[in-house]
Parts: sequence; C-alpha cells; structure tokens
Amino acid sequence: MRCPFCKENRDKVIDSRESSDGFIIRRRRECEGCERRFTTRERIEETPLRVIKRDGSREDFERRKILMGLLTACQKRPIATDDLEKIVQRVEERILDTADREIETEAIGDMVMRELAGIDKVAYVRFASVYRNFESPEDFEAIAQQVAKPARRAARKSQKAKEPEAT
Repeated sequence: MRCPFCKENRDKVIDSRESSDGFIIRRRRECEGCERRFTTRERIEETPLRVIKRDGSREDFERRKILMGLLTACQKRPIATDDLEKIVQRVEERILDTADREIETEAIGDMVMRELAGIDKVAYVRFASVYRNFESPEDFEAIAQQVAKPARRAARKSQKAKEPEAT
C-alpha cells in the first residue's frame, strides 16, 4: 500500500477491525518511511454496480461521487464529515442490497435526499437544486415550502401545547 503522504511503498498494519456487517475490513497502517499513520478499507470485489445516467449512458458506481455531492451541499453547514460518510455508507448498502446490478441516478439521488432531509434542511435544498436541475426561482420556492411544511406543523403543535386551556 502506497503512503498517501510520502508515497513510500512500505508500511505495517497496526490494527485491523471488521465492520459490523462483516463486509469491510478497516486497517490502520503506519508508513515505514515517514512514520505517519493512515487508514485503508478493504471490500470484497463483486460484480460491478452500474449507474444509469439521465441520458441513458452507463458508468461504474462510485461512492466518492455521492460524498463529493454531499460535501458540496453541506459546505459551511454544521455537519461533520463522519456523518456524511455514514450517509454514503447507508446509501451504498441499500444499493448493494438490491438484486439488480444497475440503478438509475434518480433512485440514488432520492436515497441521498431522504437521508439529508433528516439532518439539515438547507443542505437538502442545495442538494435538490443540483439533483433535480433547478432552472428558476420558483423551483427553489417550491422545495423550500415543501421543507418548511413539517416545521410549521411542529411549531403549531408546540404552540397549542403551551396555550392554557379555556375553562
């Protein structure tokens, strides 16, 4: 394994741990050149998963693309990178659990949006604007209203609970 810091090709494994589902092994390594530590993850090679894009073309699934989209949507938001990694992991697991070896980008985007909706509404709107290819301010307004509805309902319920009962 080549060190990401000094590019030396000599390292030693310090710690190995299996993921909870047993499909990934996390290895903590130390470079023998610069003595810095880094983490690698090993997965079983399977039949490649293909993504069907909007134009009908197909390409290999890359979890990195989902993470990059999330990082962009969550820029300057109080969301830890670890949380985004967990979202990517859950989405990837759902995709791999399907029997098909091909999945449309629309389905992936929907999964990511469901995950983001529960974490950060602003990031959700940002992701939706790219994923759904917003072209007008009305598109933003529609999604913002959709996101605000549950919050308004919760605020009304909270307000009703605080009001004293009439006797």
